[in-house]
Amino acid sequence: MSRLTDLIAQAKATDPQMGADLEREFRALSSRRSFGLNFERHRPENVELPQRPVRKGDKVRVLPARGDTSKGDQRLWVVKHFEIQSGKKVAHLVERYAAEPETRQVDVTDLVVVAEFRDKIYPGLVSTGKVERGGDKPFHSVINGENYHVLKGLTFTYRGKVDVIYIDPPYNTGARDWKYNNDYVESEDLYRHSKWLAFIERRLKMAKELLNPKDSVLVVTIDEKEYLRLGLLLEQLFPEGDIQMVTSVINRAGSQRVGSFSRVEEYIFYVFIGGSKVNPWTSTMLEDELVKESNSSKMPTVWFTAVRRGTSSALRDARPNLFYPVYIDADSGRFVSVGDPIEKNVDRQTVTHPEGVTVMWPVHTDGTEQTWRFSAERMREKLADGTARFGKRNSKTGMRPITYLQPGTLKNIDEGIFIITGRTEEGALELAMAEGAAKSVAPRTVWNKTSHFARDHGSTLLKTILGEKRFDFPKSLFAVEDTLRFVVSDKPDAVILDFFAGSGTTAHAVMRLNRQDGGSRQCISVTNNEVAASEQKELLKKGKRPGDLEWEQLGICDFVTKPRVKAVITGTRPDGAPLTGDYKFNDVYPMSDGLEENAEFFTLTYETPISINHNLAFSKIAPLLWLRAGSRGRRIEELPLRGWDIAETYGVLVDLDKSQEFCKKADLINSMEIAYIVTNDDRRFQSVARNLPKNVEPVRLYEAYLNNFQFTNGE
Repeated sequence: MSRLTDLIAQAKATDPQMGADLEREFRALSSRRSFGLNFERHRPENVELPQRPVRKGDKVRVLPARGDTSKGDQRLWVVKHFEIQSGKKVAHLVERYAAEPETRQVDVTDLVVVAEFRDKIYPGLVSTGKVERGGDKPFHSVINGENYHVLKGLTFTYRGKVDVIYIDPPYNTGARDWKYNNDYVESEDLYRHSKWLAFIERRLKMAKELLNPKDSVLVVTIDEKEYLRLGLLLEQLFPEGDIQMVTSVINRAGSQRVGSFSRVEEYIFYVFIGGSKVNPWTSTMLEDELVKESNSSKMPTVWFTAVRRGTSSALRDARPNLFYPVYIDADSGRFVSVGDPIEKNVDRQTVTHPEGVTVMWPVHTDGTEQTWRFSAERMREKLADGTARFGKRNSKTGMRPITYLQPGTLKNIDEGIFIITGRTEEGALELAMAEGAAKSVAPRTVWNKTSHFARDHGSTLLKTILGEKRFDFPKSLFAVEDTLRFVVSDKPDAVILDFFAGSGTTAHAVMRLNRQDGGSRQCISVTNNEVAASEQKELLKKGKRPGDLEWEQLGICDFVTKPRVKAVITGTRPDGAPLTGDYKFNDVYPMSDGLEENAEFFTLTYETPISINHNLAFSKIAPLLWLRAGSRGRRIEELPLRGWDIAETYGVLVDLDKSQEFCKKADLINSMEIAYIVTNDDRRFQSVARNLPKNVEPVRLYEAYLNNFQFTNGE
């Protein structure tokens, strides 16, 4: 039922005539709705939080007795106060949303906290484990929590910073594939489609806040049940986006349906925002056989600028050791030498250079001092071995651009896809496509590749990884890999978010892409710990409830997502046995080799403004501070006893009397990007901010955190 029909029903109960009048007017209004996507914004969702302690003022639901498999009492109650009765903690409750509310007393162990869609939440994170094999790469994150609330939490850490959002939401088949307000949405539900649209719309609105408005992509997969409605919804939510739909064959055998065509495909919506685009690849995606026909000896572009651009870490202040001169002869323009880095506080105009040279610094045309992509020593090595080269000389400035071959290109040389045909007069490599190698082509809007078959490369692969079947209908790993490749191949440091993470295929695909081109992309995977419908019934019969260890250990996050991510990184199954078999298609190697990546697992928590303001929840806020700073290196877990602490990418200042030594230390750490300053005094905050290095962003705690959620959570 929609919210309006609920309210009309309540009105009928108290005043039948008024209720009938309202219903008549509602029907008249509904018949005059404008053309377009019209649907009911249903009663705000609520979600049960079985692992959250019950507090005074909480909204709660009373659980059925243990062993009872019925739905139970779905009314909401408010906790007024507690008392101890016969050694047990008892909550005094008042019914919520009732004209004449009831009261009752219930054992706290028989209550579950409920959060509603409009509630303000103050999220935190608790680490539940990690796996480290990626050195100084950023960590992938797997977050166990209700995805709408996690999205709210991510507005503090990733607002406007996400490069790609990939989601595979419930397809609304009517086969108990998703819940709305604690109920499975069945095929006979008359409001099935509008409930689904309301559910998706709320999450996409929040997701839009996370996407980089200048260059990002939203990718949504769907089948025929909702693809028309989804397309209209995307048009309404992203009027500025460029939307394309791809048809992808996922099962050539087809899903047999009596009296109907056999379905073989699903659909992928791409929403391109800002300057985002599709990157070409070696396959048209239309037919595996057509790849061979499209082969050509024409070389793709493989030389890229050696100047780092586009982010705060590309500025000279962030990495002064990458700011150095390169000298070419003033007359001939030929390479002379590479200079050494200059000190951070030295004006480049005051540096003495050899006579008869033109000096080239990594400086933008607008005068912004940037950095080279590698050290002076590596620049010398690359120019010597021909993997860096000089371009055509600018007739006005006398400068020559420097370009280099990326790791993926060097790998293609090693694997024989590109061959070295010679060297230029200055020693730079000359490359060509090997005979029979595929050139880059624009992918088509219909995909038909055997690597995308969900049964072989989704279900079977996942069973191999986990050692048993634990999840129904996972995506093909290679299908997700290809889906992402077209929008992240030119972004080696991309942030990818999946808030319907399911079995963790997206994180797995991102890690595989990193291996293929040496990237450092990071994936944020969000999923709840829902237990499958068939297992829920059996657990309830045994007297188990959500929140019990036996229940939670069978939830999708703990039972599937986390074990999969850990297994593919370590190359070891959850039972300790090495993974068997090889990965296929674009990057063939033994699965037991694992992946050189880092990942950490978190559970969402719900904090209170009072505990946050009084520094009592810092350990729960700490992971959010670390995520906002890039998820790299050490995390500051507790309030520093000396008054401040600085990790690789961020610092925390608690005692403002120690601000001078904090700022002095910050000036020496080139990788530091954010300074979190804990104070309620705006003048002192501004004073510290002025003394920080220019490349360090000052953030005031806890004002920035609290304001973020007070403004974004009051829908």
